[in-house]
Amino acid sequence: MTIRNFVYETMYILRPDLTDEQVSQMIEKYQSLIRDEGGTIAETQHRGKRRLAYEIARQREGIYIQMNYTVEGRVIAQLERAMRLSEEVIRYLTIKQEVQQESEPEPEPVEV
Repeated sequence: MTIRNFVYETMYILRPDLTDEQVSQMIEKYQSLIRDEGGTIAETQHRGKRRLAYEIARQREGIYIQMNYTVEGRVIAQLERAMRLSEEVIRYLTIKQEVQQESEPEPEPVEV
């Protein structure tokens, strides 16, 4: 029998005109939303300001943030709703990665 844990990765892009303090506040806001629901943050990477491949919401650049975490699936809807309603977030994407942990080895088949 195997136990399945779901690890999520959310990449979001913030407006380029935000100050460092505002960016830190946005990162903390989304991290605490996950922590408050019983999730754990594995890693958060501030990837900096980069040029976008195409214009999004009249912006040519964006501040990229990548967050890896483990949480129940129902929390993803809350996180994405908060990002969708935020004027600071211009784009986001969440991916679910399945990590398998072996709890017991499967028995070997016996040939008769």
